[in-house]
Amino acid sequence: MKIWFRTLLLGVALTGFGLTGCSNTPTPVAPVIEDFDPQGYLGTWYEIIRLPHSFEEGLEQVSAEYRQNADGSLEVTNRGYHTADGEWQTAIGHAEPVAPAMYKVTFFWPFAGGYYISRLDTDADGNYLHAVITSDSHDYFWLLSRQPQVPDNLIDEVLEQAESWGYKKSRMILVDHPAD
Repeated sequence: MKIWFRTLLLGVALTGFGLTGCSNTPTPVAPVIEDFDPQGYLGTWYEIIRLPHSFEEGLEQVSAEYRQNADGSLEVTNRGYHTADGEWQTAIGHAEPVAPAMYKVTFFWPFAGGYYISRLDTDADGNYLHAVITSDSHDYFWLLSRQPQVPDNLIDEVLEQAESWGYKKSRMILVDHPAD
């Protein structure tokens, strides 16, 4: 499929996300963490679990890189390998902070969606290891990790937590990251 056509499809998919994902006032469907350091969130994260979306259909080895802009907003570069097309796809977005651990993310202006950090695990030194991202509806959920592989017990724990927030764990997709 031509890249311009896939971009068009992604734009249409994100239009739906924007129309249902975020109003001017955040309305998260899950609790949002209170203690958050944006500097510690910067860098690369690997997508471990997600709900199905047309804009990520067929993508594996998905990662996101976050860079902070001078105004405190974040630039987000999402990258994934499309298995059927045999090529990497990239989308660049902008995340505007609306409150601690809460962002309004735009990949195709003017459509935006709520991006809320509902869980953030740290190591003994306080470095962020795993993050659970929710939104304004039960249609959007991600488990991100600093490493492409995580223990099975973490996945089980996050799925149980997601279900307690009203998500259907049977819909969740485990993202493939081949071991090196």
